[in-house]
Amino acid sequence: MIRQFTVCGVVLLLTSSMLNADDAAPVHEGASVAKVAAERFFRQHDQNQDGRLSPEEFPKRLQGLFSQIDVNRDRQITLSEDIAYRERRRQRGNRARPDQRQLPENVAALRDLEYARVGGKSLRLDLYLPRDAKGKRPLVVWVHGGAWKQGDKGRCPALRLVTRGYAVASLNYRFSQEAIFPAQIEDCKAAIRWLRSRAQQHQLDPERIGVWGSSAGGHLVALLGTSGDVAALQGSAGDLQQSSRVQCVVDYFGPTDFLQMDAHALANAPFKHNAASSPESQLVGGPITDVPEKVAAANPITYVSKDDPPFLIVHGDRDPLVPHHQSELLADALKQAGVQFKLHTVQGGGHGFGNRPELDRLVDQFLDRHLRASVGGAAEEKAANN
Repeated sequence: MIRQFTVCGVVLLLTSSMLNADDAAPVHEGASVAKVAAERFFRQHDQNQDGRLSPEEFPKRLQGLFSQIDVNRDRQITLSEDIAYRERRRQRGNRARPDQRQLPENVAALRDLEYARVGGKSLRLDLYLPRDAKGKRPLVVWVHGGAWKQGDKGRCPALRLVTRGYAVASLNYRFSQEAIFPAQIEDCKAAIRWLRSRAQQHQLDPERIGVWGSSAGGHLVALLGTSGDVAALQGSAGDLQQSSRVQCVVDYFGPTDFLQMDAHALANAPFKHNAASSPESQLVGGPITDVPEKVAAANPITYVSKDDPPFLIVHGDRDPLVPHHQSELLADALKQAGVQFKLHTVQGGGHGFGNRPELDRLVDQFLDRHLRASVGGAAEEKAANN
């Protein structure tokens, strides 16, 4: 079924040409974002609260970065050193290396697979497969964040799921400085269709595909969940005979209604979302207050319907970049439509949670319930919402 949507008197049958605009210039809030991230990191790890991180306080999994951040070699990392390091990485384009974690022997990594080509640009994904899995594997697709203008598939928190019998894909998509919305969701849908078309080749179950993303990636996976049958967002790349629908969504602090972000932002928010230089304005090709119809087209809530897949929404109540209210809006819309969902609020959580085993368990249980087809899973989820 193909649906149309009318918002502010505009019928939403959008294509890239209808949203054509000059490529947006790079935003300048990067230093503020780096400061917020560094302050959050210090709050988590500065155990003696002396304003410095010693090698003992610095996370063991990141020890290889200590010397890169500690530029004066005094064996102490200051907040200013951490901010400067993050800003250096941002200025280099934040191009991540492929995940360097040692993969278990029973995991096969297929990297840089081209899932589509748009305007001469090759769009690629990485696919991780458990070698010893029997039968068709459920698939989880990771969509990275980065304000729709940076980030890379090489950083894939979902990779740990391979040891639990899942196939995991991690994809790149076009950034807002390359193409404005709906290019990003078109790419994600093309990747889903490509994976579904290769299901037999890679022993994937095309009827058990879940998506997981954070921040901008959370926004895109929420759109994947609510716009499965929306022709305007499908794009023209890839195998259009395949469905881009997904069977469940894990949305980590993704934005929804851009026009409500500033009204509910925390006092320490590093920039204004209504500004012309904001990531949201860059995504839609102009100040969000000037183009409400484009903001509506990018809002996952616009497309919510009763046949949407189950959602797990996770958001910190102290997020300085994406207000918690954004997830409340999505949860309310899902509830009104009768869609299964769970909104989990991380008390004191900011824009990212670090290593939280309890959240890993929450995600695992949700994915197992909806991708492993456990008996009674749907009833349990519905009961949890009431």
